[in-house]
Amino acid sequence: MIPAATEDDEQAAAPGLPLVVDHVALARLYGEPLFQLPLDLYIPPDALEVFLEAFEGPLDLLLYLIRKQNFNILDIPLADVTRQYLSYVDQIRKSNLELASEYLLMAAMLIEIKSRMLLPPKKSEDGGEVEDPRAELVRRLLEYERIKLAAAKLDAIPVLGRDFLRAQVHIEQSLTPRFPDVDTNDLRDAWLDILRRAKLVQHHKITREQLSVREHMSLVLRTLQGRRFVVFEELFDVSRGQQVLVVTFIAMLELARERLLEITQAEAFAPIYVRLAYSPS
Repeated sequence: MIPAATEDDEQAAAPGLPLVVDHVALARLYGEPLFQLPLDLYIPPDALEVFLEAFEGPLDLLLYLIRKQNFNILDIPLADVTRQYLSYVDQIRKSNLELASEYLLMAAMLIEIKSRMLLPPKKSEDGGEVEDPRAELVRRLLEYERIKLAAAKLDAIPVLGRDFLRAQVHIEQSLTPRFPDVDTNDLRDAWLDILRRAKLVQHHKITREQLSVREHMSLVLRTLQGRRFVVFEELFDVSRGQQVLVVTFIAMLELARERLLEITQAEAFAPIYVRLAYSPS
């Protein structure tokens, strides 16, 4: 149930217009309801235009009319094609005369070709047959169609590699080869092999020798000085007994812990090498 309009609502309504509660507004202008269209409303003639087909030029339109109706391009029925062509030109001439001028030039050419076909054919100077008046137009249409198909193939190509290239950044790596870290099991096996070789050379001379880890650390560093690398086994003097071997091995581990030397191995089961640690300047 719609409530009755009050006196205030009637005074607020413009004279001659129904109340908002009784009718639906056609539109709203700046928030105010509009119940009838203004009598002085001006709508430009080209405000509501719909182009069903968009052509890139006269040749494109002419080729469209021929292909759409499956006409033989080598034997164009100029009367039908010209009639349809002029119908389209009349539509665009009403709205855009500058655009229609280019199409009118082609229309004049079609009319000229048709008039030449209606005239009796003339013999050429050498007595041969005169070329078909449509021949030049057919050549232009075929050439345009080839270019249009080639452009369509180019558009089908992915833009990557055609319009832009993928950026590639080359990062120069260090020239110094980085060997993989030595596995603890390989280091243990190498040490056990040295111990087995040391047992083959045993001395029965009982002596007491003061062994210093720091002294053997210096010996190891002097052995590695000036050499790119030394095989792991060359650092141990097997003839001096197990005690010296143990101290030498502990000295080598201390140097490795203090990052004064590096223990490397090219691959699994490969020889183990020891060298001085590289310190960049």
